[in-house]
Amino acid sequence: MSQMENIQAQYEKFPEQFESIIISTVSAEGIPNASYAPFVMDDAKNIYIYVSGLATHTTNLYANPHVSVLLIEDEAKSKQIFGRTRLSFDCTATLIERETDKWNQIVDQFQGRFGQIIEVLRGLSDFRIFQLSPREGRFVIGFGAAYRINGDRLHQLVHITRDSDQKQE
Repeated sequence: MSQMENIQAQYEKFPEQFESIIISTVSAEGIPNASYAPFVMDDAKNIYIYVSGLATHTTNLYANPHVSVLLIEDEAKSKQIFGRTRLSFDCTATLIERETDKWNQIVDQFQGRFGQIIEVLRGLSDFRIFQLSPREGRFVIGFGAAYRINGDRLHQLVHITRDSDQKQE
């Protein structure tokens, strides 16, 4: 397996070690909010979160559908705190209407992953499912090992070099 194939495999498997995702939303007034939510991910890399309508991040998603998400290596497992492996996506949030086929399919995935608590949440009318659709992302596995992810090709990593056109982290 080539080095790039190995990195690609790490990228594909990385989300599987997490049950929750860090989410960053912005209010209608432009105030940022960092939070987290349990999630499921589909094969197209869409991320689904099942959140209370009373939560600040839910109010923010209604006001501003732009959300950033982060999966990051546990500090205790990191060899270098400045170089923790991480995956981030800039996403657009879309509400999944309750009791539709898609909503039921996603709730079933949550139940398969998180168990009995989902039966309780399913009965709470204030809980919402949002689909977070990645527009672009970044996978970082250490110093000098950052990879851009384009929304058109979410399964393909592009190595970022000092000379490449990139956004600063």
